Amino acid sequence: MTIYQLGWTTLPGLRGLSVSEFRATPTARPDNEKGVTVSFANDKDRDAFVQRLEEFFAPRRFTNAADAFDSVKAYVLESAAKGNPSN
Repeated sequence: MTIYQLGWTTLPGLRGLSVSEFRATPTARPDNEKGVTVSFANDKDRDAFVQRLEEFFAPRRFTNAADAFDSVKAYVLESAAKGNPSN
């Protein structure tokens, strides 16, 4: 398993902040202040999870950056708690 640092872009919009452009970068030094870390068994699982993040968060809007960060983090941690985050 490889540990990945998940990151994303938070952008302002007319209806609030959006999160997109999710990315997963291999890391040996996780930084949970700037993103979220998660392990994947292979590249296929990683790519499927990043795609799922894009789809899930595309329609959502947030009132502030902290809410956006906390929502993404909670989603990732819940997915990881259920087993493989790509499922």
